[in-house]
Amino acid sequence: FDRKNYFYPDIPKGYQISQYKYPIVSGGLLKGVKITRVHLEEDTATSIHEKDSTLIDFNRAGLPLMELVTEPVIKSAEEASSFAKELQLLLRYLGVSEANMEKGQMRVEANISISEDPNKFGTKVEVKNLNSFKAAEKAIKYELKRMEELMEEGRGDEIVQETRGWDDDKQATFSQRKKETSEDYRYFPEPDLPKLFLQEIFNIEKLKKGLPELPAAKRARYLAFGIKNEDAEIYVDNKMLAEYFEKATTPFHSDLEKIKLASNYITSDLLGHLKNKVDYTLPQAGDFSLLIEMTSKGEVSSRGAKNILEVMHGNSDSPRKIAEENGWLQESGVDAVKKIVAEVISQNQKVVEDYKAGKEAGLQFLVGQVMKLSKGSANPQVTSKLLKEALN
Repeated sequence: FDRKNYFYPDIPKGYQISQYKYPIVSGGLLKGVKITRVHLEEDTATSIHEKDSTLIDFNRAGLPLMELVTEPVIKSAEEASSFAKELQLLLRYLGVSEANMEKGQMRVEANISISEDPNKFGTKVEVKNLNSFKAAEKAIKYELKRMEELMEEGRGDEIVQETRGWDDDKQATFSQRKKETSEDYRYFPEPDLPKLFLQEIFNIEKLKKGLPELPAAKRARYLAFGIKNEDAEIYVDNKMLAEYFEKATTPFHSDLEKIKLASNYITSDLLGHLKNKVDYTLPQAGDFSLLIEMTSKGEVSSRGAKNILEVMHGNSDSPRKIAEENGWLQESGVDAVKKIVAEVISQNQKVVEDYKAGKEAGLQFLVGQVMKLSKGSANPQVTSKLLKEALN
């Protein structure tokens, strides 16, 4: 460990215990972004800047923290935010921390520079202690715009190496202090702490074998099912919903169509109920699987499946029983549907003539009429096929 020496109200003793020469981790890659190092250090106090004064909160001062530093390869505010979200996921999967930004368990500090020379970095400005992904994006965008405007006005020399804060009310950054260089910190070995030697238990290959499935691997596995990118992200972010998805789709093995159908209902209907109803509990995975089977076979329509999911909340009846009791089972029998098709054709001769004259919309109207007469029990695919046969 080393002492990082500087004078600022957030550390009244005048130095911070950190790792400078020998970080605990060197190198790495996360979501395509190169990692320079990961080091341990003590946290400092929180500076709360008021209009005419600054308050200092020492509650977290002295607590150990882990800082990850990336290479200067991130090109946009969105990419920075995406990287930070992926890091948060990784920390949660590994059980390192809940990494809740609103609780101060994770913070983002952005180093920003622009340059007209692609081979040379401009003057670096650091925006510290951003406590949300949205704040990080806004602060980076604001600072880039501020720098670009200064450069365009020929005032590039006003961009100085400094630490800036983010004012969420004003949606603007503000100067806090002139930024020191590494030489200014006068690093030297921490005399009160012995050297840290990592034992055999920290063997990287052994640690890899004990890792859980990480976000990137889980995301790739879900996408291999053919589900939508946004659905895969929901499961990667939501452990409870991911476990439910896996349990409910286990009976489908490699039937990708049923897996995709199940995913659509989970991420739209079930997730919607969970968000909008405080007391909503997910149906038993086995019952949900049965409902997907029924929907896939055309025994219930999409609308019927949604209705059944509504009723299944707090109801121990099977989806088939619920469908039967409410008349939501579709009639796929050709003879039964044929009778209704004949009746609809005889009652809508004008529409029939229009369809035969080339107006395709007429067919959809007739399908709707069959569904209406059958009270939604007729299978739309069977109905459409029988109508075409009768009209052609």
